[in-house]
Order: sequence, then structure tokens, then C-alpha cells
Amino acid sequence: MISVIKIVEDTTVDGPGFRTTVYAAGCPNACPGCHNPQSWDIRAGRMMSTEDIMKVIRADEFADVTFSGGDPMYQPEGFAELAEAVKRETGKNIWCYTGYKFECLQRNQRQLRLLKSIDVLVDGPYIEAQQDRDALFRGSRNQRLIDVQASLREKKVVLYAQ
Repeated sequence: MISVIKIVEDTTVDGPGFRTTVYAAGCPNACPGCHNPQSWDIRAGRMMSTEDIMKVIRADEFADVTFSGGDPMYQPEGFAELAEAVKRETGKNIWCYTGYKFECLQRNQRQLRLLKSIDVLVDGPYIEAQQDRDALFRGSRNQRLIDVQASLREKKVVLYAQ
């Protein structure tokens, strides 16, 4: 089960092409200037099963998937189960936004399980002083677009080639 704020279909702002974005409830980072502070409280969402979310993802057959929030890495078990189902059933590309750094996530076994099914990770907290409206799919310049599978293979951060 995952606490979800909302699911938005056919969005084009959370990664390349059309995407179904699952917005997680719960975020411990509380970044000043966050565009979604209503998502910080995990109790603000509604509990949804993997199957309920998969029904929405399957119905949007031409859209890839993005996990945003809140912070999906705050609920790693539920999002790992969902990501594994997405890959197994649809093979869709998955992007994930998190305030955590990749280097920290790969040391946590629960979060590493989720990373193993993610294609691109947008990592790092939003820093208002580094806001950049021209940064592709990011809110601030410190955030990185990481090719997760290449990074896991090479055991170092490999940036996503846009």
C-alpha cells in the first residue's frame, strides 16, 4: 500500500514524452520554496494498492511513468513493489524524483530495491536559491538527472544523456 496524493495522466512536465505521474504523500525534507508542500504529510494522501495504481498506468497505454511527491523514497517498499509491477507488466520507462542523494539511497537496502527498477532518478533537495526555470525536468541547478541502471552497473553516478 502507498499513500498517494494524486495520479496525473498524460503530463509532459515530469520527464520526456507523455507520463502518468504518481504523487507520493510524505516527505521529510520540507525544502523551502517547495512547489508541493501539501504533500509533506504522509497522512494527506489516500492509501492505494499496487493493483489500483496499475489500473491507471495500464489504461494510459502510451505514457511512461514518473514517481514524484512528496518523496517516493520515503515509502520505498510500496514504490518498489509498484515499480517492479510496472516493469514486469508493461516495460514502461520509470523516472523518480527524490530529495535524497543517489549515493545515500544505494546504501539503504529498502531504497536500493526501488532504485533497481528506476530508469532515471532526479536527485537532491530543491534549493530555492538555485532555482532554474530552464533546467530540464529539474527545479534547481543542484539536482541531477541520473541514469540509474548505468550508475548501478558502473558503481558511480552516470548522468542521464538528454
